[in-house]
Amino acid sequence: MASRPIIDSLVDHVTGARWQDLDASARTRARVFLLDSLGVGIAGSSGAAVAPLIATLGGWGSGDEATVWVSGERLPAGLAAIANAYQLHCLEYDCVHEGAVVHPMATVLSALLAGAERLAARGRPVPGRDFLLALCIGIDVATLLGLAATGPVRFFRPATAGGFGAAAALARLAGLDAEAVRNALGAVYAQTSGTLQPHVEGSPMLGMQVGFNARAALHAVDLAAAGIPAPHDVIDGPYGYLRLFENGAFDTGRIEALIGREWQVTRLSHKPFPSGRLTHGVVDALRRLQAAHGFRRGDIVAVEGRVPPLVMRLVGRPDIPDPSPNYAKLCLAFVAATWIRHGRADVPEFRDPAVLGDPAIHALARSVRLTQDDNPDPNALDPQWFAVTLADGTRHEMRLDHVWGHPEAPLTEEENRAKFRRCTGWARLPMPPAQAAALEAAVDGLEEAPDAAALARLTVVAAGKGKGR
Repeated sequence: MASRPIIDSLVDHVTGARWQDLDASARTRARVFLLDSLGVGIAGSSGAAVAPLIATLGGWGSGDEATVWVSGERLPAGLAAIANAYQLHCLEYDCVHEGAVVHPMATVLSALLAGAERLAARGRPVPGRDFLLALCIGIDVATLLGLAATGPVRFFRPATAGGFGAAAALARLAGLDAEAVRNALGAVYAQTSGTLQPHVEGSPMLGMQVGFNARAALHAVDLAAAGIPAPHDVIDGPYGYLRLFENGAFDTGRIEALIGREWQVTRLSHKPFPSGRLTHGVVDALRRLQAAHGFRRGDIVAVEGRVPPLVMRLVGRPDIPDPSPNYAKLCLAFVAATWIRHGRADVPEFRDPAVLGDPAIHALARSVRLTQDDNPDPNALDPQWFAVTLADGTRHEMRLDHVWGHPEAPLTEEENRAKFRRCTGWARLPMPPAQAAALEAAVDGLEEAPDAAALARLTVVAAGKGKGR
């Protein structure tokens, strides 16, 4: 007898999961990554093309259902989700599920918070526990689709798989029954988009694709709630997501083995640096080698790396003169050279034209040499190996089994909170410390909060309030 479609397991999870099913680790990590993601989205308000994007969205439709973070414009929920998803991903600072190659929060959180605002405006405030559970369900659906893929990344999974996760989370908030959840997932599939071409070119459209799928998720749940039917076998059916977007290279047994057994929010990795996650290994190795051997950064004359195929393919790109911020963040050699030159690689470095065009950084970037290892997993980020050569000929090397930020090499609680506070200061309108502390406290207390939509209001910085930080 044929096995049932994997969509049935996803629908059962969306409709059947309960707050009590979330163990203490999952609840804690959900708050940790919610705080991290809000901070990154606040910092992202200063990202490339944010202002013209928001101005353009304002001409696409009228309504005041949801809030654009930091600047406070009120837009229809789908349009606010585009803006906030873009702000969340445009700095390349948002958390990632390494095994899935998915940044789930960019799509899921932007759609879910806009949806919660819309429900609150309709007299149905979303309790904090319901919000956190829906968030964890959405993360599960997005990342399990990524984990099921056994071939190399072909499309931009944070957008494509993320849209399914956002639709699942919103369907749970809306209280849809099993049939309607199937329709919601079918309707989001009908709108799924997201290619890697913007990644190759360093285009802001990369993060906007995440927003387009967040909007699609909101619209998909609206269609399902209206009783409009959609195709159901949209994951592993003959023309389903895994067959088309993942080129038929998949194993749904990976989903069955994990769904309802391991909450994927506990497997998310922080991004300590606002650059492609695949560039983090070299900075982590340089930091560790310097701490272990005490050399000066200025003594480094060459860096070598042996990295998995995914790293080589996506961030092994050549250094170019005067790169755009998006290109620079996705160039391992440039990121390594920036750290060697400045001792940090954070938001200010990647938005400063003097840094992006610094001849000394580009000279250092030319000293970084990468080779591809024989890792058979096309989606693996680690292990990685790096070596540095110093001016006196001394050579130091190390193997990284996990890069800093991974669940097995996590940020501490204080490092997570310090990142959040830095991010709030890098917003287009820097957030006053007292307001940042209030948002931090709201996330800490979200389990008992009567209305999760209050989080969105706490992100808004009135013009002039952030001066002097």
